[in-house]
Amino acid sequence: MFDLIYIDPPFNTGRTQSRVRLKTVRDVDGDRTGFQGKRYKTTRLGSLSFEDSFDDFMAFLEPRLSEAYRLLSPAGSFFLHIDYREVHYCKVLLDQIFGREAFMNEIIWAYDYGARSKKHWSAKHDNILWYVKDPDNYTYRFDDIGRIPYMAPGLVGPEKAAKGKTPTDTWWHTIVSPNSKEKTGYPTQKPIAIMNRIVRVHSNPGDRILDFFAGSGTTGEAALLAGRSAVLVDNNPEAIQVMSRRFEFVEPTFYQNGHVVLGIPDRQKEPLH
Repeated sequence: MFDLIYIDPPFNTGRTQSRVRLKTVRDVDGDRTGFQGKRYKTTRLGSLSFEDSFDDFMAFLEPRLSEAYRLLSPAGSFFLHIDYREVHYCKVLLDQIFGREAFMNEIIWAYDYGARSKKHWSAKHDNILWYVKDPDNYTYRFDDIGRIPYMAPGLVGPEKAAKGKTPTDTWWHTIVSPNSKEKTGYPTQKPIAIMNRIVRVHSNPGDRILDFFAGSGTTGEAALLAGRSAVLVDNNPEAIQVMSRRFEFVEPTFYQNGHVVLGIPDRQKEPLH
């Protein structure tokens, strides 16, 4: 049984998700111009990709969501990370599996990065649906939420402004920067800060966490840094390669069927980024 299950499945965008990995160095004869007009040479290191198109997305998800319900502990929480294309269908399906009374929140992760449409309002958010096994018994560590600054601190006074406020169901956070040390090169990698909040608030130290669309392994790293253990599953060999590099610091156990078991690490060690 698992105390927290989080999944970030393909969003059914209808296209191949890919990320090209580049190395850029200063070179007067380089192929691109950077800050202050300096020239740089770019070398392609490789790319990672997966197909994100399903004829029947709900038929793909339904057995996996049912298994998540079965594997969830009696006081456990389940999170589904999706976007505007399928979120309404996913909620109806989860209502059927968990029960409508088990729905707790729809969290909006809002960011401000990338191209802007000239034909409609640009979509700059993801949807995260939170369900529990038992609406009367679940983990919600309020004191571990982490406070954020007031947008208008002058309206609340210096004492409240210094303390900050707790987040609502709308979380403002940038995507993983292409130049960030956090970046693994895996397509659709989610920020560690988003997963830190979910893990620290919705599980307890020593709990077991499951992510069966693990991708780059962000859920696993958030779990380890918070003193939890994790099982990560992915059928993409490129994801397993990324996670093998990311989790060298804890010597994870890898299995042939595409899952990774991470134990609570030595707190003296640090992750790669």
